[in-house]
Amino acid sequence: MPRYDYRCEKCGIFEKEQRITEPALEKCPQCNGPVKRIISKNVGILYKTDGFYTTDYRSSEYKEKQKSESNKADKAS
Repeated sequence: MPRYDYRCEKCGIFEKEQRITEPALEKCPQCNGPVKRIISKNVGILYKTDGFYTTDYRSSEYKEKQKSESNKADKAS
């Protein structure tokens, strides 16, 4: 379940674990004062691969064409 950060005017910043479908809190659970949801700095994104680039899956013909075009541009300079 995701955790959301809230700021209470009296208590300060606190974290609340909520379902995505639940509405945002309007009152502090400790003092019943007004709260606002704030944007969290720590986002729990986990990448389980090494990553990839759009050029990783290009055909060898495309790569050769790009090399020849860059060589022509270098010679023209």
